[in-house]
Amino acid sequence: MAGNRISFMDKVTHRRTVRRWARAARNANDAHLSELRGLRSAARLLRSHLDRLIHRADERLALPAIGSTAFPRPHNADWAWRPELWRGSLPNPGMSSVQTKSMLGNEVTLFHDCAFSELTLRQLRNLREEDLAPYGVRLDVFKFDGSFLSLVIDLPEDAVKGMTKNHLLGMNTIVEMEKPLEIFARLNVRHGPNTEQIVRELPLNQEDVTVEFDLAYSKLNEKRVERAWIDLIFEGPEMNQVTLRDLTFSRRPRAAL
Repeated sequence: MAGNRISFMDKVTHRRTVRRWARAARNANDAHLSELRGLRSAARLLRSHLDRLIHRADERLALPAIGSTAFPRPHNADWAWRPELWRGSLPNPGMSSVQTKSMLGNEVTLFHDCAFSELTLRQLRNLREEDLAPYGVRLDVFKFDGSFLSLVIDLPEDAVKGMTKNHLLGMNTIVEMEKPLEIFARLNVRHGPNTEQIVRELPLNQEDVTVEFDLAYSKLNEKRVERAWIDLIFEGPEMNQVTLRDLTFSRRPRAAL
C-alpha cells in the first residue's frame, strides 16, 4: 500500500478475505469444534484491529472537524475565541472525585469546597450534525456537601489587549442538563490591584445561550488591564449532569449613541 492509498492488489486481496470470512460464517454451524476454535481466535484478533480502526475513523470523520474554530460571531467583532477544551482532544480527557483547583486542559479549572468530592469532569466528542464544536465537557455531580461549584475559564491575552469600557464581551454556550438549575457567568477583569466583576444569569429556557457583559458600566482602568477570566457558577448542582456542548467568546465595540 502506497501511503494511505489502496492499490489494485490490495483490493483484490481484500475481496478474497471478505469472501473467506463470509464462507466461514456460513459454515460455522457445521465446522469441527477444533477448527471453529481456531477461527474464533483469528476472528477476535481481526475484530480488535477493525474495531480500533472504525472507532478512530468515526471520530475523525464525524462532524464537526477536530480543531474547528467556526462559530457565529458579531460582524464587527475585533476578537473571537473557542477554548481548547471545546476545540481539540486533550491528553487527559477526564477525571473523577475531582479535587478543587483541578485543571482539565490548560484553560479550565474546577473549584469547589466539598469535604468529599463526588464530582466527575470529562471531555466528550460531539457527534451531532448541529454541533459546531468538535468537543464538549460534561460535569456529573452526585452528593454535594459544598457551598459553591464553579468552572473557571482563563481568557487569552488577546481578549484583554486593547480592551476598553466601550467594549461588549459576549459569551455563547450550548447547555444540556438532567434537571433545571441556575447557572451564573461572572466576568472578572484584573486592572492593577483591582478586579472588576460583572455577573449575568444564563437564560436556560433555551439550549443555545447568549449573554453579554457591558464594560461601559464598570470602573475599568483601561490603562492597567492585565488579565480576564470567566466563572461559570452552578447553584444547587446535586444529583445532576450538566453538559456544555460548546463555549465561545467574542468582543465588539458598543454601538455609538
